[in-house]
Amino acid sequence: MIAIEKIAQLTKTNLAPITVLTGEDQGQYAQMKQLLFDQLDYHANDLGISYFDISTANYQDAQMELESLPFFAEDKIVIFDYFLDITTKKKSYLDTKAYKQFENYLENPIEATKLIILAPGKLDSKKRVVKLLKRDATIFEATFLKEREFKTYFQKYAHQIGLIFEAGVFEELVVRSNFQFDDMMKNLLFLQSYQTNGRISHQDIVEALPKTLKDNIFDLTQFIIKKQIDEARFLVHDLILQREDEVKLLAIMISQFRTMLQVKLLANEGLDERHISEELSGYLGRRVNPYQVKYALRDTRTLSVDYLKQALYYLIDTDYQIKSGQYEKDYLFDLALLKITNLDKQIS
Repeated sequence: MIAIEKIAQLTKTNLAPITVLTGEDQGQYAQMKQLLFDQLDYHANDLGISYFDISTANYQDAQMELESLPFFAEDKIVIFDYFLDITTKKKSYLDTKAYKQFENYLENPIEATKLIILAPGKLDSKKRVVKLLKRDATIFEATFLKEREFKTYFQKYAHQIGLIFEAGVFEELVVRSNFQFDDMMKNLLFLQSYQTNGRISHQDIVEALPKTLKDNIFDLTQFIIKKQIDEARFLVHDLILQREDEVKLLAIMISQFRTMLQVKLLANEGLDERHISEELSGYLGRRVNPYQVKYALRDTRTLSVDYLKQALYYLIDTDYQIKSGQYEKDYLFDLALLKITNLDKQIS
């Protein structure tokens, strides 16, 4: 059971003495935070719940509320939001005295108080406060989900809101959502309101969900690989009419072709999809979307390393020529498309 499913089972009565909500997947974190508030039936005038935004509140007021006995009931809930002091983010709202006060409270918490700490980001395990929290608190972490976890959760959620997908359409939605928790949630809710009978087809995805710039560049890359130059030109023309700049388009295309080249090189070394994702994530210092790897593997199956290197060279050289003002950028961009489309996929 993933963290958001565990939060769905929380109530005011089964809440732990200290609860921490944290995590690096910001989309999922936002959904978990909202769900937690819903489970607590929180509203601003609830006398049984005290809320403090640590980024703006006077911490001494927050500490006083934390340590005082409940007045209207046997126990109370205190929420510390945006508590970045316990994360790896270089942001601190508590001075040394306040931080020590909080640490002392964790050593001797008030039995009648239930503390909820909301800390977006990654907990800093080197800090003593975090060590105390890991020892004594219940921690819900918004971690990036594995592919199976992601699909399973949203298949369940789609069923709960009455959506039924035609064959292959759910997979298509996952790709269109770029494996992002928040985007997937929004797209499902949008489809729910769009198709009142609950049956979702490929056409519903196409008509209902607006394409992002990355979606369009993905399509553009597909046209180029398949040597469909007319389709590529029409798409670029549409994007320019939407006031997208050629330099911006080039930057995304360079990123896509670079990823394909990296995936191709790692695949040639015998790495499978999972290990390629791990290797790229470590090299880039950020989590690589597993669907990027999946589709890069599919797209590069018939492409040589030399082809990808040459295509990437054309794109980078075109970017340089545009920025140095050598020719009109629409001419240079179109020329790059022609060069790549005419490349032999198996350059020797």
